Amino acid sequence: MRLAGAHAVVTGGGTGIGAAIARTLAAEGAKLTLIGRRREKLAEVAQSIRLSQAQSDAAGGVEGPGADEGVEVCAADVTDRAEAERAFAAARAANGPITILINNAGAVENAPFARVTEDSWRAMMAVNLDALFHCCQAAFDDIVAAPAGRIVTIASTAGLRGYKYSAAYVAAKHGAVGLMRALALELAETNATANAVCPGFTDTDIIADAVAAIGAKTGRDEETVRARFASFNPQGRLVTPQQVADAALFLCLPGSQSITGQALAVAGGEVM
Repeated sequence: MRLAGAHAVVTGGGTGIGAAIARTLAAEGAKLTLIGRRREKLAEVAQSIRLSQAQSDAAGGVEGPGADEGVEVCAADVTDRAEAERAFAAARAANGPITILINNAGAVENAPFARVTEDSWRAMMAVNLDALFHCCQAAFDDIVAAPAGRIVTIASTAGLRGYKYSAAYVAAKHGAVGLMRALALELAETNATANAVCPGFTDTDIIADAVAAIGAKTGRDEETVRARFASFNPQGRLVTPQQVADAALFLCLPGSQSITGQALAVAGGEVM
């Protein structure tokens, strides 16, 4: 229970990487607030965490917390400043000051640069960069005051290199990495750190949707399309959400206090 007493807010906590991070932090004793647009997905993850905790407590002969204690959910669109501030206020009211912020909410749209619309560009900036601004400011005072405050942003290898047909996403993720580097310096004289985790292609719903779309457009079978994504990774496989969650956990632990302003690639050795 290396995070006992911590309160972690996880955005985009209802699926994929966010859900894996939530479960991993909870297993280390952190209280959680899960924020996302779909309450039903957040509730599913929260319930799975509660059941896991209850089973663990029962196996160890320990009387655990009540079913609703320590895991809060809040439906909100963190691209909207007012909604983000409302969600963070609710998190604080439920679980106390925020000591860990996991910025995981994100989305991707692909198109040749000449066909990127202004609306698409703004949408990519809103969810992948503006949301970080809102969430970091909403949690900032708590993070600074915490004995071991942590900001971990789930960026992407797209924040470290370029990819074709993803100009808006690449630009936003570079901004996400840059924001963490700037915050790391502002926080350097406190007990808080700010870092980015940059996964390569990861086996989530985003990849599943991309595989389906490419298959429908090109007629290629699912196995072939998935293999193409996996080929970016020198290890020849997609990254798993749990591998990303383990990297995020490492940056949240008390012993990581001298690691800040970094962009940790979880990509099997992909050259940036």
